[in-house]
Amino acid sequence: MVERLLLIGSASVHTWRYLAGIAPHVGRIYLVCNTDVPPERRPANLAGTLTVDFGLKALRTAGRIRDWARRIEPDMVHVHQANSVAWHAVRALQGCPAPLVLSAWGSDVLLLPRQNALMRRMVSTNLAAASVVTSDSLHMAAVIRELAGEGPAIKVLNFGMDALPPEPDFVSRPRRVLSCRLHKPLYRIDAILRAWRDVENDNRFADWSLTVAASGEETDSLKALAASLTLQRVSFTGFVKTDVLAGLYRDSRVFVSVPSSDATSISLLEAMGHGCLPVLSNLPANGEWVIDGLNGKIVEDIATLSVPLREAMLMAEDGNALERIAAINRNLVAAKALHEPNMRRFAEIYASLQSRSE
Repeated sequence: MVERLLLIGSASVHTWRYLAGIAPHVGRIYLVCNTDVPPERRPANLAGTLTVDFGLKALRTAGRIRDWARRIEPDMVHVHQANSVAWHAVRALQGCPAPLVLSAWGSDVLLLPRQNALMRRMVSTNLAAASVVTSDSLHMAAVIRELAGEGPAIKVLNFGMDALPPEPDFVSRPRRVLSCRLHKPLYRIDAILRAWRDVENDNRFADWSLTVAASGEETDSLKALAASLTLQRVSFTGFVKTDVLAGLYRDSRVFVSVPSSDATSISLLEAMGHGCLPVLSNLPANGEWVIDGLNGKIVEDIATLSVPLREAMLMAEDGNALERIAAINRNLVAAKALHEPNMRRFAEIYASLQSRSE
């Protein structure tokens, strides 16, 4: 077992979930983050925290991490995100004997390197410095290999959903479509609203509704768009807590998520686990989970989203058909995407690196 894990990551629900999930598998955890850990997210073996600025202009950050790591003498270092978080960490830990694991997130390798040559070089350097890089999709793993060269080992492993819910009830489930991605341009919630106008104009779906959960920089403009389209069966919930979101999944038949770029999203895994039929943009990572027409719908052209969306709704109206689709999706989640088993797999990566270093 790793006795002293140095975990480095920005404040996010993903970091907090990993912190809690890996805690039972290590002795003590030392966390470098850009905010304090919420009290309810602190595991008992969190032995210390260092608050830093991960911005690219924060010139003192690498030195502060270096000094702290020398005092801690970690057995293992795990960095979350291959962006500026890893840039500071890699520079700080040069010469540190502990193996370095780097978990890349989708935007780190699918979007950031496209911004300019400097960002591509930064991400490539960060990835190449790791002993092991983890990716949550095969597609992202291939991009990582292209960026990092042959140096690091690459493991395909996601953080997973917390637990597989009980068997869904498809007979009484409301006829609802759920969108719960952030209100940012990347996630194209506006396209969902425009497609929903066609749904409301189709008499076959008079008893269906759309719930738009989450929030973000586009929330006000999305509400204005819904009003301008005179949509009558759309509700905006704003940000909701985990238990409320679970209820929205349970009460929805179709889940729609059409970002322009993505790896394996936790929201997709949660929707599949709860028995929703997924409607997804045509991205390589989505193709690792859904085969069009078998266990969901893949949108070839975002401009014609209303067509596959309505096809999915017709599929989901049949409780028996939805039950068959849900069985496929829940089996996939059970096999590859549950939080606790996947945290054990992360611990196995640590153990493998430890044995090599010894």
